[in-house]
Amino acid sequence: MADPQKRLEQMIRRLKEKGGRLTPQRLAMLRIIAESKGHPSAEQIFEQIKADFPTTSLATIYKTLSLLKDLGEVLELNLAGVGSRFDGNKPYPHPHVICTKCGQIIDPEFEPMAGISREIARQTGYKITHEQLNFFGLCPKCQQEGQAPE
Repeated sequence: MADPQKRLEQMIRRLKEKGGRLTPQRLAMLRIIAESKGHPSAEQIFEQIKADFPTTSLATIYKTLSLLKDLGEVLELNLAGVGSRFDGNKPYPHPHVICTKCGQIIDPEFEPMAGISREIARQTGYKITHEQLNFFGLCPKCQQEGQAPE
């Protein structure tokens, strides 16, 4: 996981460079994203924000996430059955492993992503604009829960 304080500072800097306003609600949202150990949904971020900022709307959360995505500061994962999740710690292409039972998402260390994209582009002639590599299965906890007691 990236250093939360450095991620927060980087997101603030990029937002200001592009003329984005840094409202108290946005700052709180950036903190949540920077400190997240997982891949929260917009709704999960909204639930955390509304405790301190009850007038904030879900639409505001989505608009800010869209802006951060356009700035390259969050990576959106569109996952069938799970919905959209957002990764603010590694806002660049990398693989994810998703539990099909509980929805947990982890980021395994896998360095050859750039090589895979180059090879796919070479083989197909496509100009690769973005990539997403996801693996689905059962996490260790859900595997344990699925075992019948002896």
